[in-house]
Amino acid sequence: MKKLFLIIGAPGSGKTTDAELIAERHKTITHYSTGDMLRAEIASGSQRGVVIDSYVSKGNIVPIEIVIETIVGAIKKAPTDVVIIDGYPRSIEQMTELDKYLNNDDEVRLINTIEVEVSEEVARERVLGRARGTDDNVEVFNNRMKVYTEPLKQIQEFYTNKELLKKINGERTITEIVSEMDEFIKSRV
Repeated sequence: MKKLFLIIGAPGSGKTTDAELIAERHKTITHYSTGDMLRAEIASGSQRGVVIDSYVSKGNIVPIEIVIETIVGAIKKAPTDVVIIDGYPRSIEQMTELDKYLNNDDEVRLINTIEVEVSEEVARERVLGRARGTDDNVEVFNNRMKVYTEPLKQIQEFYTNKELLKKINGERTITEIVSEMDEFIKSRV
């Protein structure tokens, strides 16, 4: 059975870097970023990639069917039993659909959702400071932040009620954040 950890956080919270560093520490953990999976699909030039790009380039959420297909396929094909996915869920619908899927699947179990908390000011400073691509500008950042924060309270309540939410302060050093996250993940597997 695959043991799944979801890492959520604002754009610029460091969730992808944190997850990458943890996966590098352990050969028993595979990390996937929904953003990276979607960007890879865009880069492939496929029809699905064109559709994904039409959403991502504006900072909007990719349709649920496309995201679920991408994520579930990746989890099941992962070379390890522990999988960390960052950047998911980003909406109530994504959360609900994944929960429904996992309730009917014996191959994957959600162990925990980890929220990397940062203020909007810190997130903005980090995203606009890195300027990785066309989606890293003020207008798109503001939309991405709005898309992230609108469903956040319900996502937090949903996972808290299932006793599956762990919050981590993302405004410390990367070493402190990764150490806390790593210890937590190890304690759950």
